[in-house]
Amino acid sequence: MWSIEWSGEAQGDILGIEKKIAERIVRKLDSTVSDPMRYFERQVGSDEYKLRVGDWRVLALFYYDKKIIWIEKVNHRKNIYKKS
Repeated sequence: MWSIEWSGEAQGDILGIEKKIAERIVRKLDSTVSDPMRYFERQVGSDEYKLRVGDWRVLALFYYDKKIIWIEKVNHRKNIYKKS
């Protein structure tokens, strides 16, 4: 089993989303811990992976040696790839 850890930015992201949508995202993430490669898709030209949850995206890094899914960012699909 993999564990999920959240960056400070991702925690702020999820807290700023409507509660019903945030709960759906967290449930989806929880369902990925047994086999994350089945659910996440590798970003082209990056070490990041993305998870689609409706119109929302979760960007994450995988730490294979510790079996950690590091959640970096959560945002709507139209905003997730914009550079800050």
